[in-house]
Amino acid sequence: MKVPTAVIISGAGSNLQAIIDYWKACDPAYDLKLVISNQAQAKGLVRAVKAGLPVMVIDHKKFATREAFDADLHQSLKDQGIELIALAGFLRLLSDKFVKDWAGKMINIHPSLLPAFPGLKTHQKALKYGVRYSGCSVIFVDEGVDSGAIIEQAVVPVLDGDTEMDLALRVLKEEHRIFPLALDEVAHGRVKLVDGLVVRTPQDDQEGVKKL
Repeated sequence: MKVPTAVIISGAGSNLQAIIDYWKACDPAYDLKLVISNQAQAKGLVRAVKAGLPVMVIDHKKFATREAFDADLHQSLKDQGIELIALAGFLRLLSDKFVKDWAGKMINIHPSLLPAFPGLKTHQKALKYGVRYSGCSVIFVDEGVDSGAIIEQAVVPVLDGDTEMDLALRVLKEEHRIFPLALDEVAHGRVKLVDGLVVRTPQDDQEGVKKL
């Protein structure tokens, strides 16, 4: 049984496209049912429509508080039967209540090797500190800023003479690779959040159960 999944975006949606491409090519356990944006002009919505996906715009500016926006977002997801969320460039902080309601069922990607360089300007920070390796991390969303339990990571080298754009593009390529893989693992139930920690079930073990 595939897991009804929504992707929430604010911008161009390149990670959304990676999730769509994997969904179409690899028969994952997640089933894309909805793309939501808080920005009506988000280019990612065009990607979703081209893929034949339902789209919804929930303009955060129309709500008096963050909690009111989140409540509407929550209800919209529930109304569509969504059970799993991927935040793919969603540029808003979510309220604690929303995060708790979707604990273990909402993932995000961040362009650094967390816990290093949470928040904004990650590539600038990496170059400033002179790290030799950077990368990206897929996490379960919690109430903190990029502080959730880590599902998957990918490492890229930081090369002499790199600009922020050079590093960003190298990291983005890995984001596109690992984000749909991590989403699939969570949808399969091979990766779960238990008491704030990631618990992994090896694929071979699950396959063995299926054979019994």
